[in-house]
Formats: sequence, structure tokens, C-alpha cells
Amino acid sequence: MSHWFHRNVLKATAHSTFETKMIAQDCEALKVCSDLKASRYRLLELLPDPRNSSAAVESALDLYLALLNGLVTAPQGGPSKLRHNFLFKWTHSLLGNTPQLQQDTVFESANIICNVAIWFMKHAAMIAVKDDIDMEEAKEVHKSLRRAAGMFRLVQKELVPHLSEKPMVGGDLDPRVTTAYFHQCTAEAQEVTVARAIELKHNASLISALANETSKLFGDAAGSLVSIEGAERWHKYLRLKSVFYQAYVRTNNIAAYSYCGDNLLSLDQCGAAIRALQESQTCYAQAEELCKEYRKVKGLGPKARPETHPFFKRLSPIVRLTLEKCERENGFIYHQKVPVDPPELELKATYGLVSPEEFVLPPTSPLWTPVVYAALDQVKGNHKDPANSSAAAKVEGDLTPVPEVPLPQSGQEPKNESGCVLQ
Repeated sequence: MSHWFHRNVLKATAHSTFETKMIAQDCEALKVCSDLKASRYRLLELLPDPRNSSAAVESALDLYLALLNGLVTAPQGGPSKLRHNFLFKWTHSLLGNTPQLQQDTVFESANIICNVAIWFMKHAAMIAVKDDIDMEEAKEVHKSLRRAAGMFRLVQKELVPHLSEKPMVGGDLDPRVTTAYFHQCTAEAQEVTVARAIELKHNASLISALANETSKLFGDAAGSLVSIEGAERWHKYLRLKSVFYQAYVRTNNIAAYSYCGDNLLSLDQCGAAIRALQESQTCYAQAEELCKEYRKVKGLGPKARPETHPFFKRLSPIVRLTLEKCERENGFIYHQKVPVDPPELELKATYGLVSPEEFVLPPTSPLWTPVVYAALDQVKGNHKDPANSSAAAKVEGDLTPVPEVPLPQSGQEPKNESGCVLQ
């Protein structure tokens, strides 16, 4: 694999003061409100820089969510009457800088978790871009992507169904968008597994099957974005990765069909090997066209440059040389007929498939005592308040984009034996 990637921008938000009326002045209640504000600020302060440690970000997220849970669930159990007391503003990664406003703490929880998941994707990319990545760093990339996938799954399965209002079309809580993020994170984590399998010279059929499954994951991610306006560049990237994995994986970057072709040759099925490698050339040509289309599509965030990376440039001559070898062997030794249809790839890998790392909401902070809860104003917030409308958002104005630390992209030749570097 290689370290080219497409990463959407971080979501922007307005600061929340968590100011509220109190039925009685209570020092502990004041502390809870102060801690909510401080823990949110601390977490948001960490996210623009993917070089921060995952431990620091996870700790900050858990602290904030534990405090936020007290606004959703009452200390005695059951729904909290404080859930709609505060207004939250968030942009969405595909919809520009105009915020969506909701007076709903579940909306806040879902958006903050999505933003942290996007940070984990950027954190993984920041590590993977290194020219000489070691095993511990590779594990960190793998874990970060699985962690992000688990976060997107929790948002989609447990938080979005309980929102007070339907998710905005094309927003980060739109099930199509969370599905795309989930599949992309899982696929990119699996790329680490594929690279490891190549380095350890695992069975050719296993690597071919893993590559095929990775292609399907990228294809599923791309498919979920087809009907979303503004997702064209992201969609092209995912389609490119899906097609390329049909032409990628082997020592020095050969793909599912190419790897399958080499395996077939070792089994004296030279005709089928030739047809597999011809299919690899077709997939590579499709990937080249998608690269051109990707460059032309407008969208938010920095563009990847896959066509400039060594692994992409090296694939074509490797497939060509392998195909020429097969054709020579067939002409001198095997004299087999080349099939009309390419050989079918193994549809399921027997092992090595990646699963998301489960993300669980932390328990409510012990600071939320019945006394603290009783001290706060429990007048039900009205989430249908006109202040939450799109018209009000326009009056409020756009939010300033998050000043992210840029992710570098390296074009240096890989230093390992297989030529694969983390993507």
C-alpha cells in the first residue's frame, strides 16, 4: 500500500458556555458547568493537530462525554430534563462553513464523536506518511482506523436514531455519510493487514482474497455517496481505491488480479494467468482515468495525488513484465488457450479481515449527583425554537474553518522489500 489518502476537513463548532439558571446557587453545580466548558474546549484544542497522542485525545473525549451524559440521562435514571437546555452549532464536512444549530445534547454527542473519528483518520495518515514506518507505528495506524470505524458505527447505530430532528441531508449524521466513513476506515485498516501479509510472504491466494475484500469495502463506501451532492471528490477517491485494489497487491505492488495471475502461473494454469493479468491492466487503466477525474473534481479539503506516488507508477510496468513472462511461458511450454472471461477471485478471505474496534460511551461523571441535577434549571428546552432554523444560522453567519495542521505527502521510494508502504 501507499501513503496517498483523501481526508475530509474537520468539523467546525462555536464555543458553548454551558451557562444556565440555577434553582439554587450550588458550588458543585457551578463546577459541573465550568468543567463542561473546559473539557469541551480542551478536546477541541487537541483536534487540529494530528500529531497529538491518541491517548490524550481519547482521555479528553471520555472526560467530556462523561460530563455530557449528565445532560442526557438523569442521575436517578431516565431522560434528563436538561437535554434541550443548550444550543449547539456544528458544520458538516461536506457542506461548507454554515453551521447547523440544534438544541439537543445528543446532537452534540454525535457531532463531537464524528469529529474525533475524523481526527483518528488524520492521525493514522500522519503516521503512515513517514518514509520508514516501524511495526509499532503500523499498529498505531491500524488501531486508529479501527477506532474511528467503531466511533462512526456507534454514532450511526446508537445516537442518530435518538436525535430530536432528522439528520441534515448530506451532513455528517446522514446515514449515507456515516456508512461511507465506516467502510473507508475499515478498508484502510485492512490495507495495513494486506501490507503485513505481503511482507511476511503469506499464501498468494490469501493476499488476493484480502485485496479483493478491501476493494469491496472501498466500493461499498463509494456506493453510499453516489446520491449525495457535494461528495463527488470523495466518491472519486473511494472508487479509485476500489478499482486499484482490483489491480493491486503483490511484491512491489501487484493487485488482486495480478497476484491471482502469478498464483495461477505457479499452478501451471498459464492461460488463466494471462487473462488475469490482462484484467489487471484493464483495472489499472480505469484507475488512471479515475485519477484524471479526481484531479478535476472540486471539493473541500486537500487533494490526494495518487498518480505521483511510486507504488502507482510502478504497478503498470510490473503487470506488463509479468504478463510478458506468462505469454512467453505459454508460447514455449504450456500452449494453453486464454479464456474469454477472467478467473474468479476468491470471494472471502479465510482470516485476516478487519473488524472495527468497539467504541462505548463512558459512564456518566460522578460529579452528576442528584443535588447537582436538582440545583440546575430544569425547564424543558424547546428544540423547535426558531433560533434553530436554517434562517437563524444564516443570520448568525458562517463559522471559521478549523486551522488544521497540514498532512504532508511523500513521494519517496519505499524502503522495504515488497515496495508497499502504508496508505
